Amino acid sequence: MSIGEVYKNIKEKIPEDVTLVCVSKTRTIDEIKEVYASGARDFGENKVQELMEKYDNLKDDIRWHFIGHLQTNKVKYLVGKVYLIHSLDSIHLLKEIEKRYAAKGKIASLLIQINVGKEVAKTGIAVEELSSLIKACEGCNNIKVKGLMATIPIGNEESSRKYFTKMKSIFDNLKTFDYKNVSMEFLSLGMSKDYKVALETGANMIRLGEHIFGSRDYKE
Repeated sequence: MSIGEVYKNIKEKIPEDVTLVCVSKTRTIDEIKEVYASGARDFGENKVQELMEKYDNLKDDIRWHFIGHLQTNKVKYLVGKVYLIHSLDSIHLLKEIEKRYAAKGKIASLLIQINVGKEVAKTGIAVEELSSLIKACEGCNNIKVKGLMATIPIGNEESSRKYFTKMKSIFDNLKTFDYKNVSMEFLSLGMSKDYKVALETGANMIRLGEHIFGSRDYKE
């Protein structure tokens, strides 16, 4: 089965209201074009330089998602080029995004990344610091928070379900408040190995790379 056919097959099996982000990091322009030809418009990259190279060589109607850790010195390159930044994880980063987007008269669409598993090696804001970040978001003029994102600890289906359920609970709770600049539209959970569990627990955005494109060759 071609990668285009794989994409179509997955799309047919997931609910219509779920956004499928094709994680295209390390993938070639031709591979992206093949999946694009099958109807895909949402593609995710985790490195700014790689995203910029692909942005310049692909169709204008692609919705680029930045899904990696975002360094403040790289924010300026994303202005006006990405549909959604999934990795807002600090007030420091928020201030840089606000500054860079304000300078260009643009609005940044963001997801707050939560380190729900409290993993030292992973980025994302602690749940306990979430209210402070939301308060800072309310004071901005050039950002719109559209929801939450998390990458969870590697584990089995039971542990995945536990973390996804916790994220859904946080998401639903935030939905009950009327914040300025903050709304809960997207809950971005689940990757190739656990996306079915994520969907069962309420995710409406999933990020699939190897499940569509096949295994990566990290030697390349």
